[in-house]
Amino acid sequence: MQFLEGIPLAPYTTFRIGGPARWFAKAGTEEDIFAAIEFARSRNLPLFILGGGSNLLVSDEGFPGLVLHIALRGIEQTYHFFRVAAGENWDEFVTHAVAQNYAGIECLSGIPGTVGGTPVQNVGAYGQEVAETIVAVRTIDLNNLEVKDLSPDECRFSYRRSIFNSTQRGRYIVTRVDYALRRDGRARIAYADLKKQFAGGSEPSLAEVSTAVRSIRHQKGMLIVDGDPDCRSAGSFFKNPVIGAQHFARIAAGFAERVPTYPAGEGFFKLPAAWLVEQAGFHKGYALGPAGISSRHTLALINRGEAKASDILALRDRIVAAVEEKFSIRLEPEPVFLGPG
Repeated sequence: MQFLEGIPLAPYTTFRIGGPARWFAKAGTEEDIFAAIEFARSRNLPLFILGGGSNLLVSDEGFPGLVLHIALRGIEQTYHFFRVAAGENWDEFVTHAVAQNYAGIECLSGIPGTVGGTPVQNVGAYGQEVAETIVAVRTIDLNNLEVKDLSPDECRFSYRRSIFNSTQRGRYIVTRVDYALRRDGRARIAYADLKKQFAGGSEPSLAEVSTAVRSIRHQKGMLIVDGDPDCRSAGSFFKNPVIGAQHFARIAAGFAERVPTYPAGEGFFKLPAAWLVEQAGFHKGYALGPAGISSRHTLALINRGEAKASDILALRDRIVAAVEEKFSIRLEPEPVFLGPG
């Protein structure tokens, strides 16, 4: 295991933005992770865990500590249980499961990043969340350096949340995720895009749904494709906010047409962040210097070529302020920001 100095972090992110790491290392085993922890602590360095870099915006100044890139690999299958190392490519694992006709994650095709990142923000799309299939998350606890398997209840999954990105942020390093999938299960057709795609036809296979999801993501600029300028992003930049019934009624009263919502439990409404952004005056293709909004999806903030982190943050702040002024809703960003500010 090598500890390298001054490694640029931009190539390790889908934004292609960010300064250098003071120190950088790749961990291929849990033993490597323990060695990296010792390296950082012996030098009093902050430690940052890097997966696929698909949900990350790195500051222009970089990171003054050790960035540890998790590169553990391997998939073990026992019947319908899959034990997947944290460094495995998520989309490749979805493809692997779908090819064997295991249901439960087919709508999560095309999402960039690694398996280890999926429980952190309870990755979800098109009516599915990984929390529905996760049975255990193997972790290293930085408080006591113990290896522990956390149950779904202990992970406290909710919409785009878990203990890993909220109450216990920075405490655990994910090394493996265990999933229980359904052999020969029916595909999930819940969202409008998929219902429209398969309207009037026979029940689609898992592979057909997976392919359709990838196509839809590609059309929206949410699929990483070399040479596509809309792909220099972190995907959806803002979470869909959940508000109470009274707040929703006040918003709905200001529009003649129906305000779009998603199910959010009794007495609550989840609003599409993309709709809020558009209503606040930001359209597809909007540009603010070298930063901008995707030409195909309002929620994707993009690096138009030479953007810095400060450019993306300036656009973020402008959008957040406009939405808050118009709707009294403060949008919450999805990506992790590494650095000051």
